[in-house]
Amino acid sequence: MPNFETLALSVESHVATVRLNRPEKLNAMNAAMWNDIRSAFRYVDETPEIRVAILEGEGKAFTAGIDLQMMMSVGAQVRDDCDGRTRENLRRVILDLQDTLTSLERCRKPVLAAVHGACVGGGIDLICCADMRYCSADAWFTIKEIDIGMVADVGTLQRLPRLIGEGMTRELAYTARQFDAAEAREMRLMNRVFDTPEALREGVRAIAADIVAKSPLSVRGVKEMISYARDHSIADGLNYVATWNAAMLMSADLQAAMMAGMSKSAPTFKD
Repeated sequence: MPNFETLALSVESHVATVRLNRPEKLNAMNAAMWNDIRSAFRYVDETPEIRVAILEGEGKAFTAGIDLQMMMSVGAQVRDDCDGRTRENLRRVILDLQDTLTSLERCRKPVLAAVHGACVGGGIDLICCADMRYCSADAWFTIKEIDIGMVADVGTLQRLPRLIGEGMTRELAYTARQFDAAEAREMRLMNRVFDTPEALREGVRAIAADIVAKSPLSVRGVKEMISYARDHSIADGLNYVATWNAAMLMSADLQAAMMAGMSKSAPTFKD
């Protein structure tokens, strides 16, 4: 299992827990963390034993968002004698950060975000890439970028409208106002709110265990189909799922599930 500078990674009972681990900085997302997130979810994707991932934060907060020292260092990182090349370099930096978060969507395994405390700026970009989002009652959120004079550029403005609608996304992005767990649930950003961080951890692990018990091949297929349908027409989605099942339906998982149903026992699936 890889070691990371800014994350803690553990695997138990087919569930990977990816924990943001800079608690002294409220898990602010520095350059090392961006690289670690991409590497961690590549590992989750490529490890057959892992069937589900939980993303959470260590300490008092989920994350305070992008590390301001990292933001301040970008100018020196992209500087070139040619203004055009400087701006091309900046574009490549932004695209690379976007790719880090997209790694959660690329990961074939479901990713469950478990949020407690603050989830600021880049934290919202991050959780929007998860399959499902849960939080404790103490969680609060803000799309903070407008307050530092910039346009959020790594996914919130593209993904959040599909989760909560365009009008509410505009309000939150234009104003940077804070909203709490109850409102996040009401706007359907959160699947569920738990009373405490401890209840959140327990509840999300129970949901992960339910997913672990299902056919891993089918779960991966469901994720692929829902993600594809989000960005394509219904006709395209129907065509793709027909092609997928033509390739994957006649699997050992199908036989195991059917036999278990007939014998009223729990099926066992290959990773």
